[in-house]
Amino acid sequence: MAMDANEIERRIKAALPDAVVEIRDLAGDGDHYAATVISEQFRGKSRVQQHQLVYEALQGDMGGALHALALQTNVPD
Repeated sequence: MAMDANEIERRIKAALPDAVVEIRDLAGDGDHYAATVISEQFRGKSRVQQHQLVYEALQGDMGGALHALALQTNVPD
């Protein structure tokens, strides 16, 4: 079963409470998403480490319930 955008956002915000999260359904199929995540918790971390924090928030569902996620991360201005 596919994961919907609200569930993706909920899980990210549960792990990164200060995050500003924008989720877009890229193909309209509920399977291919893009996410922009902005969080102070990313400050001082490499892009790989930032992405790992988001993937951890998704609790192992990448490649399963969540087929594809194009991810952009950043720190607040």
